[in-house]
Amino acid sequence: MKVSIITVVYNGAEHIRDCIESVLSQTYPDIEYIIIDGKSTDGTVAIVQAYGTKIARFVSEPDKGLYDAMNKGISMATGEVIGLLNADDFYRHDRVITNMVSLIEQTGSDAVYGDMLYVDRDDTQKLKRYWRSGWYSDNAFKWGWMPGHLSFFAKRTLYETCGLFRLDMKSAADYELLLRFIHKHKAKLSYMNEVTIVMRAGGISNSSLKNRLRANREDKLAWELNGLQPYFFTLWLKPLRKIRQYISKPPVKNAHS
Repeated sequence: MKVSIITVVYNGAEHIRDCIESVLSQTYPDIEYIIIDGKSTDGTVAIVQAYGTKIARFVSEPDKGLYDAMNKGISMATGEVIGLLNADDFYRHDRVITNMVSLIEQTGSDAVYGDMLYVDRDDTQKLKRYWRSGWYSDNAFKWGWMPGHLSFFAKRTLYETCGLFRLDMKSAADYELLLRFIHKHKAKLSYMNEVTIVMRAGGISNSSLKNRLRANREDKLAWELNGLQPYFFTLWLKPLRKIRQYISKPPVKNAHS
């Protein structure tokens, strides 16, 4: 089973090596690694090119943003399963892809997901947040649940039948896609029950009331675009569920070897 891993990057020279090395060090033998660059000007292109044929596909050109770049990569992918890994992030250990493929083969799932760690951008040993996705149950989205997007591996056929990221969404494009795949189209899902992704803290923040209200509107739009009706409390329960991510502690690293 070929697995396509897609990294999108723009001016990510500071951390792109860590990301690439975490993919290339995976024990799984059949990985197609695709990197989509938004025409970086900081040396990112030279770093990627130095890996030569270890990178199956590399494109450096202007794009319409993060999700447009992800869609480009997904459209290029030839693997049976597709995973996304941003340039600031890396896999927690070298058997993430092996474990993921094993679970898909055992369960016949359309997609699998795991847990994520958010760490300090400069000191990756300093934990900021632990996102334990937990087990999925029907209507979990109505109770504010969602898996960590970058921990989500899906069969290519799921993208082909259910569509790519919507470019008319902004920060909630990942939420809308997961809502569509899992809640609307009932993709068969399995939980890896381990930390798979380590993310450097940063990106779009919903910490201010203004940003939270904007995110709430986008989440509401995600339901409307799919002809779905959340509970009256769904969109407020979703951010509240994140509170425990700042309190919970992750298990020790375990590659399930």
